[in-house]
This record gives sequence, structure tokens and C-alpha cells, in this order.
Amino acid sequence: MTYLWSVFTKPWSGLPGDELGRLVAGLGFTGAEIPVRDTAYVTTATAEAELPKFTEQLRAEGIEPISIASDLSERVFAACAQAGVPMIRIMAELGPDGYAASVRRTRGLLEEAAVLAVQYDVQVGIQPHHGRFVPSTLGVLQLLDGLPDHFKLVWDAAHDALAGDDPAVTLELGVDRLGIVNLKNAKYIETDSGWKTYFVQGDEGMSDWSAVFATLQRLGWTGPICLTGQYSDPAVPVEERLEKDLLTARVTSSGQAPSGE
Repeated sequence: MTYLWSVFTKPWSGLPGDELGRLVAGLGFTGAEIPVRDTAYVTTATAEAELPKFTEQLRAEGIEPISIASDLSERVFAACAQAGVPMIRIMAELGPDGYAASVRRTRGLLEEAAVLAVQYDVQVGIQPHHGRFVPSTLGVLQLLDGLPDHFKLVWDAAHDALAGDDPAVTLELGVDRLGIVNLKNAKYIETDSGWKTYFVQGDEGMSDWSAVFATLQRLGWTGPICLTGQYSDPAVPVEERLEKDLLTARVTSSGQAPSGE
């Protein structure tokens, strides 16, 4: 299978497009997800003016933008349309009023955004996330049921494992909505204050990347794969960790066992 190997560029969110493109290409990637937030180089306020230039600089370095991580305001949709970015990725937040009320509220927001998604022909990707968001793939699929095809699942290996799910089940159930596959890994560790999530290298956590790629190949899915660059131990530079995980992913996707196994 041929995938567009991408990376979430949050670790370098302050870099301009040309610098970022060279860095990402140097790590071996050909795609990128870009944060468009108040803390990033491109903000929601400047997106319409800056995102097209930013993505043009990335493409000049051989990096194709697969998505942005941002909000669902019209100016963000308009910026994506102008820049040729196909997707806005979000998560479904859970509020203090509980799961059911939070899902109803988010569903209402998505229904409102459907007009913009169709108008600008920009997808909305929803990612499950352990903790204060809809945490499971199946929860996200329930949230998306009945919405236009512009609404996609951003499947996440680490959060799928943290939810106790099986990628052979969740990927198959979600394949018709599948827009991006996020690759990272995590485990639970016991601390003095209880069990906490701890993000690790791809070959160390609860998610079996071999099972992920075996399922993707069985389903014939060849969309973008995004390594998210999230690691709990800062002792090793994120660039070094990403290079290792990209190699692990490439080798695993080819059906071979990573070196050392």
C-alpha cells in the first residue's frame, strides 16, 4: 500500500512555512497537518490572509497539507478553500453537563457547520480523544451518523487502544467515514494520584500497529497516515522520536517486523 506519510506540526507551530517545510521534509515526511490556533504561526484571525501563503511554502518543499487543526468558523473554512487544504480536524468536547448533553450540543454545531462544509467543499474530521472528549471511535461514528459525506472520522491508534477497542473492529466499522489515520501510541501508568496516560514510541504502547496496517490493507484504504508527535517523556527530542516512529510505521506497513523484534 502507498500512503501519504504526514506529521502533525504542533511541536514547531511557531515556524514559518518555508522553515517548517524543510524540517518536515528532512524528517522523511511528505504531508503535514497544520495547527491554526492563537498559539501558532497561522492563527484563526490571520488564516484567510496567511494560510494560502503558508501552504504554498510547504508545497515548495514537497510537503502536502492534509488538514488543519482549528475551529469551524467561516473564515477558517474560507482559508482552507483558498489554500487547497481538504480538512479541518476537531475533537468533540465533553462539558460538565454530561456525555449525552455534550453530544447533542456538538451535533448541533456540526449540523450548523454542514452548510459551510458543503459551500466551501472542505471536510470536517472528528477525532476521538481519551479524557474530556468523546473518547471512542464508535462514539464519533454515532455523532456523525446522518451528516453529509464531508464529515469524516480521524481514527487514532493511541486513543482507540486507550478506549480498549480493537482496530480490526473500529477501522472496519468506520472505513466509509475514514479520512485520516493518526498514528501514536500510549499506555497507562500508575502514579501516586492514580492511573494516567503516558504517550510512548510506536513499538512500546498498547496499540498494535501491525494490526492497524493489516486491517487497512484488508480494507484497501490508502488515505493519509499522520504521526502526531505526542510523547510524554521530553528527554529525547521529538524529531528523533518521529524519525524512529516513521521508520517503524513504514516497515510495519510493508508487513515486516520492525528491527529488534
